[in-house]
Amino acid sequence: MVTQQRRHDTVTNNVANLQTPGYKAVTEVSRSFPEMLLTLMGNDPAQGQTIGRLNTGVFAEESRLIFMQGELMETKQPGDFALLSNIQVPGVTFDATGKGQDANGNPVFQPEAFFTVQAGDEIMYTRDGRFHVNEQNELVTSDGSLVLNRNNAPIVLENGQPLEFIQVNGEGQLIDTRTRTPIAGGELLISRIDNPNDLLRAGNGRFRLQQGAAQGTPVAAGDAVEVRQGVVERSNVDPAQSMVDMMTAYRAYEANQKVVQFYDRTLDKTVNEVGRV
Repeated sequence: MVTQQRRHDTVTNNVANLQTPGYKAVTEVSRSFPEMLLTLMGNDPAQGQTIGRLNTGVFAEESRLIFMQGELMETKQPGDFALLSNIQVPGVTFDATGKGQDANGNPVFQPEAFFTVQAGDEIMYTRDGRFHVNEQNELVTSDGSLVLNRNNAPIVLENGQPLEFIQVNGEGQLIDTRTRTPIAGGELLISRIDNPNDLLRAGNGRFRLQQGAAQGTPVAAGDAVEVRQGVVERSNVDPAQSMVDMMTAYRAYEANQKVVQFYDRTLDKTVNEVGRV
């Protein structure tokens, strides 16, 4: 029942963020409980053999992010940016969830690209490209995090240059449309994360790398990553599938609840009726 409750809560949270730009869906990974130690370690053949298997149920082992590309929604706002990312690894074919296998059969995950931002002293990553200029003429995210350039420094627009006169090319270089010249220090730092499963949610559409994970690197010229302006990446939550998952979790929870009630009635009858015989 706890597992189904967690599944239901996860799907509900996904649905609640259906309209959140750059949001990545979360799925619960459920696994069987380890088999009970019916025989001691060492598997002594002199010990009795158990007939059949004992079902010990399931538990929600972890929450896993799905980094599948979300649809792009046109806003025509000059401060809205989005990434189109389809980075490939030679010799590996990825499924819809971004998982594949190398030549040795080892799991490999599709690298993903992110805008690189700074919150306090911490470097974070996001796919939410709703940017604006703060009072210090710095380019910031909707929550105030600094947008970094390829020198790992905040992007500063001199003299409070309005975003209406800024255009971005596919590589992330900001260009002054009045002079048709690149803005100094205005190249967006687009980071490549080779294993997106190393990322942890940090709130407000941001992610941080877990301790010990490989740091992100700037995307290379051969990586299939493009920056778009005037659009935002929508949440990659599938509303139809989410409703199916929600109903499945609810019905499984309800079925487990009825089993518990059945055992409760059986125990009540055992104590109050059989005990009198």
